[in-house]
Amino acid sequence: MTFVIPSDLAPEVYPLAWVVGTWEGHGVVDYPGIDAADFRQRVVFDHDGGPYLTYTSTITLMGPDGEVGQVWSVESGFWRVAPSAPEGVQLGEGQHPLEVVMADASGLLTAYFGAVGNGRIDLASRFAAATESGPDVRAATRMYGNVGGELMWAWDLKAFGQELQSYASGRLSRVEGPEDAATVEPDQES
Repeated sequence: MTFVIPSDLAPEVYPLAWVVGTWEGHGVVDYPGIDAADFRQRVVFDHDGGPYLTYTSTITLMGPDGEVGQVWSVESGFWRVAPSAPEGVQLGEGQHPLEVVMADASGLLTAYFGAVGNGRIDLASRFAAATESGPDVRAATRMYGNVGGELMWAWDLKAFGQELQSYASGRLSRVEGPEDAATVEPDQES
């Protein structure tokens, strides 16, 4: 996997350099009590030189003929490589501890911890909190992986009285990357 490191990316987030850019694609949402639906998604991982990445995601349902439907989810947040792994978290070779905070327009705030390394990101919720009218989410896990240059992801939820299970997944392609960057071959990864 060849990727680019933006010239002004903070060294603290080099392990996340492979996700920096704009990704678009499609996926499916399917969960008990929610009608299964196909969607389009746009994800932007960006930075401002600080020791974190900014994250925005918009999921828009697709109509029966593939046309753009209603917005299903909008979330934003911050991703940072943590100085150390939380107690009880074991990191594998080439992995770095990760902390993520995400807020969803539905009224959900989730803090995740996990690991990034070897073209993969694994996250588990540390806590989820919602506004009075927000969704009843008790726990969540997310996995992101670089598979053949595409960003594959899966999101499991424990919500609405259900046990932890698949909620949504997607396959995204990079449509825009860092403009002022250096190319890095896999053996040069941080």
